[in-house]
Amino acid sequence: MNIEIMTLFPEMVMNGVNTSITGRAIKNGLLSVNATNIRDFSLSKHGQVDDYPYGGGAGMVMQPEPIDRCYQSIRERLGYDENGYKDGKRLPCIYMSPQGRTFTQSVAKELANKEDIVILCGHYEGVDQRILDMIVTDEISIGDYVLTGGELAAMVITDAVSRLVPGVLNNDDSAVYESFHSGLLEYPQYTRPAEYKGVKVPEVILSGDHKKVEEWRYIESLKRTKEKRPDLLKNREENDNAWEGSIKY
Repeated sequence: MNIEIMTLFPEMVMNGVNTSITGRAIKNGLLSVNATNIRDFSLSKHGQVDDYPYGGGAGMVMQPEPIDRCYQSIRERLGYDENGYKDGKRLPCIYMSPQGRTFTQSVAKELANKEDIVILCGHYEGVDQRILDMIVTDEISIGDYVLTGGELAAMVITDAVSRLVPGVLNNDDSAVYESFHSGLLEYPQYTRPAEYKGVKVPEVILSGDHKKVEEWRYIESLKRTKEKRPDLLKNREENDNAWEGSIKY
């Protein structure tokens, strides 16, 4: 999988993604992440990429031309035609925006199925609407708050998506059983010692009975979700109450 990030701060992005799991995946050739500096495509001798907004207002707006030239360079390098298509599929271009759809695990799975993704990181007071209309295929938000720029949000998406690429995690089951994948929060985890400061690991998960362990984990996930994120249960078909009442430990 290949992720291309258009940004004014490529060092910030690459320093982040070249660490931990994503860094290992890049090193092993399972994932490609490139950060391209939009400023390199400015026609201004001073590398200007922003200007005052028409109609007045606070702050500056990113100009369309440097972004467009940056995007076209990436598009050509990846082998997409002038309309952004290759083999009948359009090159996905995501703009990180608080106005976009909320990023969730299901969106991460959707993006993980793409061969290439381009992410546009805005800055200042935003981006000229014309370039958004021309090249952007999707707008995504990582939450209802405002960041200085889209770089941190782009790194969040890169991290979440990369975990779903086959081979990136040492244990691929980790991507299946952790929080949000099944619509429930993850169950409690324990490791050695079996007792610490008088608190023991639940007997059921020491029992070796895999069926009972899975049942316990499901119930604990359900309890956690009801307590911490009840909103996640709204779209689930609930036969969970019957399950919870039938199994006791």
